[in-house]
Amino acid sequence: MGYAGAGRNEGFDHMTVVVTDLDDARHFFGLLGFVERLAVVASGEEIAGYMGIPGWEADHVTLVLEGAPVHQEVQLLRFHHPTAAADAGAGSLARTGFNHVCFRVSDLDAMLAHLSSHGITPRNEVMDFHDRRLVFLDGPGVVVELAEWVGGSPGQGGHLA
Repeated sequence: MGYAGAGRNEGFDHMTVVVTDLDDARHFFGLLGFVERLAVVASGEEIAGYMGIPGWEADHVTLVLEGAPVHQEVQLLRFHHPTAAADAGAGSLARTGFNHVCFRVSDLDAMLAHLSSHGITPRNEVMDFHDRRLVFLDGPGVVVELAEWVGGSPGQGGHLA
């Protein structure tokens, strides 16, 4: 089964992370090169209905990876109402559902040194796997993986890890 119509998938648009500390999340993703593009309070019946959360209101911060060949966004939400339920499985890779997000980097060692200088340490040793050097980080509410392609980028390649 493949693409057979006019509504072709053109790739990911964004990922959204619900956080309790916006400053910490902005800092973390900022260290990965994301910059704030927009910050608003999302509220009202229309957006609450769209989200399926009656009375929903939240800070909504859009971060973009400037200079990337394809537009990439991380959106942060900090709930005002209702209180966001803590995800007891966040940070665990041994569960169903969303597992992790991976960002491609040009130089993994340089990025790890940069992150280390800001107090962020990997949760495992760097591993070579399927033409990539990989490592996991504990991000704000989400596990983040960094990948450096060995021998260059695959262009339109996929992510297996």
